[in-house]
Amino acid sequence: MLTILQYLCAALALAFAQPLAAQTYPSQTIRLIAPFPPGGSVDITARLMAEPLAAELGVRVIIDNRSGASGNIGMEAAARAAPDGYTVVLNTIPLVTNQSLFEKLSWDPIRDFTPLGMVATSPHVLVVHSKVPAGKVADLVQLAHANPGKLSYASAGVGTTFHLCGEMFKDSTRTFILHVPYRGGGPALLDTLAGQVDMSFPTLSAALPHVKTGALRALAVTGTARSAQLPDVPTLQEAGVKDFQFTQWLALLAPAGASPVVVSRLNAALRNVLNSKELRDKFQAQAFEAFITTPEEAGKFIASEAQRFAKLIKTRGITAN
Repeated sequence: MLTILQYLCAALALAFAQPLAAQTYPSQTIRLIAPFPPGGSVDITARLMAEPLAAELGVRVIIDNRSGASGNIGMEAAARAAPDGYTVVLNTIPLVTNQSLFEKLSWDPIRDFTPLGMVATSPHVLVVHSKVPAGKVADLVQLAHANPGKLSYASAGVGTTFHLCGEMFKDSTRTFILHVPYRGGGPALLDTLAGQVDMSFPTLSAALPHVKTGALRALAVTGTARSAQLPDVPTLQEAGVKDFQFTQWLALLAPAGASPVVVSRLNAALRNVLNSKELRDKFQAQAFEAFITTPEEAGKFIASEAQRFAKLIKTRGITAN
């Protein structure tokens, strides 16, 4: 059995070792968890970031796709990881919505994670099929008020950003539009293109090709500013939907308890990467813009979004269970 003196020596050694490890950070491969399948916006962004981050930090950065359960499997793995800076996670809006959508979660976005910084942002787009007699948002709202429940919108599934954006629109315009959930954004967009549903709220990157060919009519973007890729399309606020704001964003986080030295080092590397023209050009090709913040600013933004979406989910009675 260890003596009291041996326990004290071990505790002191651990106390001194942790700051020393932080000062020499990083010295080994960093695992970047993407809690969604390959090919989605989180995975694509993680892969765009991995190489320049590795160059900044001087170590390998590998992508670990831990998909399933609306991102909960990957987030649980990240929450349980050691807070040594060698496991980080990239997530989007489900980071702050899953707590309200699911009755029981093993992780909490505020309690279990330390924000390292925001990464990117992109709006969704309100698109309608050509058969819908609405050339602008006011026309669509008037049509919905005159025909409650007759119009329909497609989403990528209950609780997805497509769905939440649609419900926010309905709540803001006091309209009743039928929600038609699909198993993914691809099928939802295909049926919107086919006219099986009247409208949808896809991401800008998904909507852009079909808007440019005229297959879909873009009535508005959901952010607070117009998109450079659709400069003639107004924001929903400009179109008369007061205080409407819905943007997809991505944030980089570490497990709770990461040392200030590690957090500062990772944020500095992230800021340098996001400031590079090469990555900004790659983001633009995916219809994303860099979103550069301090860890503190990221924390405030995430907490604010958590409150905002919790209110929407409760008001609209949305549940993923």
